[in-house]
Amino acid sequence: MQKILIVWAVSCCLLLPATAAWSGEHRLGGGVNYWVALDDLDEDDVDEDGFSYLISYQYMMDWVGVELDVELLPDRFGEDAVAPAAYFLLGKTLYAGAGIGIVNYDGDFADEPFFALRAGLNLELLPSLYADISVNYRFNDEADLDDDDRNIDTDTLFLGAAVRFSL
Repeated sequence: MQKILIVWAVSCCLLLPATAAWSGEHRLGGGVNYWVALDDLDEDDVDEDGFSYLISYQYMMDWVGVELDVELLPDRFGEDAVAPAAYFLLGKTLYAGAGIGIVNYDGDFADEPFFALRAGLNLELLPSLYADISVNYRFNDEADLDDDDRNIDTDTLFLGAAVRFSL
């Protein structure tokens, strides 16, 4: 499954320059998410909520867009993590999307990717400045943490805000 994700991500990166011929807008920015695990975790040493930070790139064409994110999740379920993800978006001001990503804990990628559903509000504040408020639902079967003998159901809800500039 990890090979499929890598091939998909590389394909998206190779296709992005080809989209320059289409009338679209490149946007670069960053943001913050507040996340909360949907299941009650019985572990005392594991946080069930927290903040994450992201760097985000969007390519938006009329009603269709692609977004690539790299997210830093400090102390998620007791470990620091980095999560690259790619989303396919439909809509303009109000939008919905679906995505896929993978979590990297301390240099090791998870065995399985996560999948995400997103709904959001993308507001143009100035001609080249956008504010994005979104809700994400991320899920996969479970996450195996290397230093523990437990599996954690990682269904998680994210409430996020990002600011992006047109390039």
